[in-house]
Amino acid sequence: MSFYYEVHFTNITPADSDILIALLSQNNVNGFEELENSLKAFIGQADYDEAAIAEIAATINATYELKKIEEENWNKLWESNFNPVTVDNWVAVRADFHEPITNVVHEIVITPKMSFGTGHHATTYMMLNQMQHLQITNKTVFDFGTGTGVLAILAKKMGAGNVVAVDYDEWSIENTRENIGRNNTDGITLVQADTAQLNSSFDVILANINKNVILDNMEVLSNQLVKGGTIFFSGLLVDDQQDIITAAEKTGLQLVNTQIRNKWLFINMLKH
Repeated sequence: MSFYYEVHFTNITPADSDILIALLSQNNVNGFEELENSLKAFIGQADYDEAAIAEIAATINATYELKKIEEENWNKLWESNFNPVTVDNWVAVRADFHEPITNVVHEIVITPKMSFGTGHHATTYMMLNQMQHLQITNKTVFDFGTGTGVLAILAKKMGAGNVVAVDYDEWSIENTRENIGRNNTDGITLVQADTAQLNSSFDVILANINKNVILDNMEVLSNQLVKGGTIFFSGLLVDDQQDIITAAEKTGLQLVNTQIRNKWLFINMLKH
């Protein structure tokens, strides 16, 4: 049975936590939980690299504890920490054991199963927030690094036509499939892949993943975006901004705006 590793860094300062997040974000870490004087990082079984974790910890002389989280324990973990997330009066993300949230335009019900994307993290929050400015009715949408499917589901609720959601993690694909059904948003195509190459074209691309994956797929993403189309990037730290914008502009993308939340970065670009 597949499982996740929880790496718990203890007795660290907020500055130490920022350094760890910056370094771990480049090593296929699936999510973080920031606590007082500590940080938990969650890494899929296939991506865990003991030597890399030890090297990163050594940069700030951090100590850490390691434990495995089996699938059956995952729901207990996130249920104990998961409160509903509301983004303005635009969208709310909750679990099925929460009371309905009625004072928003869209409500999304998800149950993460060893995948991340509840809206709590700053990157997902910014993506959800910025999507309210999209004219998406009947448009084609590509959600690259879908996680729980929350962005693809919102796109469908907003009236998008063809929506394609891609993730390399089988748990994410399974979870997204369940969440699509839970939200009555049929018509989302799921693809398990570690690349953005789909040989298709899209009006809107949502890439909430990490710097290295975005840079590796930048040309492919740009080529699949129609002229005049919109692409959202997140899963990025503030220090990633210039590298992402420089690479994107080389492929014909033009900066529209950026947003920062808790040291994390969102970038909105258009195709020339």
